Amino acid sequence: MTVSLAHRRRSPLPLGLGLVLGCILLLLCLVASLVLGVADISPQTVYQSLTAFDGSTPQLIIRTVRLPRSITALLVGSAVAVAGAIMQGLTRNPLADPGILGINAGAALAVVGSIVWLGTGSLSIYAGFALLGAGIAAIAVYGLGSLGRGGLTPLNLTIAGAALTALVSSLTLGLLILSQRALEEIRFWLAGSVAGRDVALVQQVLPYLGLGMLLALLLGKQLTTLSLGDDLAQGLGQNTAAIKGLAALSVVLLAGGSVAIAGPIGFIGLIVPHLVRFWVGVDYRWILPYSAILGAILLLVADISARLLIQPQELPVGLIMPLLGAPFFIYLTRHQIKR
Repeated sequence: MTVSLAHRRRSPLPLGLGLVLGCILLLLCLVASLVLGVADISPQTVYQSLTAFDGSTPQLIIRTVRLPRSITALLVGSAVAVAGAIMQGLTRNPLADPGILGINAGAALAVVGSIVWLGTGSLSIYAGFALLGAGIAAIAVYGLGSLGRGGLTPLNLTIAGAALTALVSSLTLGLLILSQRALEEIRFWLAGSVAGRDVALVQQVLPYLGLGMLLALLLGKQLTTLSLGDDLAQGLGQNTAAIKGLAALSVVLLAGGSVAIAGPIGFIGLIVPHLVRFWVGVDYRWILPYSAILGAILLLVADISARLLIQPQELPVGLIMPLLGAPFFIYLTRHQIKR
């Protein structure tokens, strides 16, 4: 029974072929992200800027502006989507997402607080604060959800996450009101943005995201069993406490690192895992890599849209995602209430 559930899927294509096609589509989206924008740049110029850099203005735009931005969108989209998939499997809550359950808000509060109290405007040193805030928020939501009637049910967890998000967001807003300087420095970041990121900042956060992603992929088989119930996992000899601890660490690394580099970008971790499960089934050995690819594609497309919608101005990509995510969240909530 367990084996059939773990391998049930709806995809008419072999899953390996689907990953290859996904990587090709991701590459095309990455090229489009480098080409499209206020300045018209040809694919040939993009290729030359990467292979035969001559210092011209179009190639400088590619090297210093669009390439770091596109890489940031790719990394953050992958990380947040995988974090959401892990949270949904870990809690067996289809509404779980780093944004909805307060992890993004906790990381953002830690970053804003460190800017207010340390008095420096460099975001490159705040990855540690983002990870700390994300970890504290995760523990707080888990604790609050456990106090409700019936224990840690999906509904209790969602309510606890929504309450903590509201509280933490209010505290963040209060700090920004008290410190006009902090507001001026990070207001675009706080809306969720991949614009203006440089290679040094990407390199600074990359170890956290890489470790979190590696840990997630290594836990794929265990998460598949755990998502079917603690009793079943324990009956198969798994150390559920250790698996949950490692999975939670992966979520904190992925979500905290993403907030540190791009601000709180919501709904990717909610939407992508559901779309992936419809395609591949419930086996996390496939859900996680598919989520990483689709999350990167989704954020790249959203960032391209943010550049082109109101040219020559740009929107933060964090304002684009709720347009997709809010209706999806309402649909899932109604579905869960009916169940």
